[in-house]
Amino acid sequence: MSSSLRVERAGPLCTVQDGGRQGLLAHGISASGPMDIDAHRLAGALAGASDKTGIELTRAGLDLLVESGDLTVGWAGGAFDVQLNGERRPWPGCASIAAGDRLCIAPGAAGNYGYLRFGKKLDLPMVLGSRATSTRARLGGLEGRALRAGDVLNFSEEGGTVQSVCSSDPPEAGPVRFVWGIHADRFAADIRRKFVETPFRVTNAMDRMGVRLADEGGVFAGSSILSLISDPILPGDIQILGDGTPIVLMRDHQPTGGYPRIGTIVSADLGRFAQIRSGEAVVFAPVSVDHAHQLMRSGRP
Repeated sequence: MSSSLRVERAGPLCTVQDGGRQGLLAHGISASGPMDIDAHRLAGALAGASDKTGIELTRAGLDLLVESGDLTVGWAGGAFDVQLNGERRPWPGCASIAAGDRLCIAPGAAGNYGYLRFGKKLDLPMVLGSRATSTRARLGGLEGRALRAGDVLNFSEEGGTVQSVCSSDPPEAGPVRFVWGIHADRFAADIRRKFVETPFRVTNAMDRMGVRLADEGGVFAGSSILSLISDPILPGDIQILGDGTPIVLMRDHQPTGGYPRIGTIVSADLGRFAQIRSGEAVVFAPVSVDHAHQLMRSGRP
């Protein structure tokens, strides 16, 4: 039996995301996909999701009405406030919902991104091998744009089996780990030392393309930051602009960059970094490439 959801309210940049469209950066198309992959994965496990497609919501939240059919839904990521028909539910968590039910997600205590995954499959076309929304390239999701009030999401096909876990420990706090980048040697040894000893602050200039950091400790003050020949960039690259401002590139980054990258956040910590709210401090800690590979293979902190 098919099911449908109506979007009654959507915060800015709520989008449909899946695992992303890989291998197209040479054509100028970034992979997109969830800003917090681990949270996206957990929500799918809670829902018994039949594929990787779901909704990424931002801090302002999302209100949905079940128009027809029934669904299993799982939610995770950050710490939001979720209510089903006015009754508060645990976050992360899961529920069975049916026609007439209303699911409302409001800002909570922590995090920038939350995820809804569903037992049934979202009935959306594949675009270049993915349903992920890239608002920059106008690809995927619903017409390549963010969700808005009045949108209807249709579902087909039954999903998998809901897993028993409906809670998880929050990600470990501590420094955000990175590997030194290909341009690290363009920065003096003293600057590299200060970079790992000095806290930066996340600013409100953040989106799916990048997060701007405030260099309140003056790590790059007075430095001569040269523009370079543009070359390919990756999610997690820490790019230093000509005025010394650090920017961490995220899932919808541009294909190339012409500023030096002092390092790259390891994939195991990129989702945790994405959940740091504006005004909060972040400290970086270097690890070896081998250690970063071990973290990726193990799937553990």
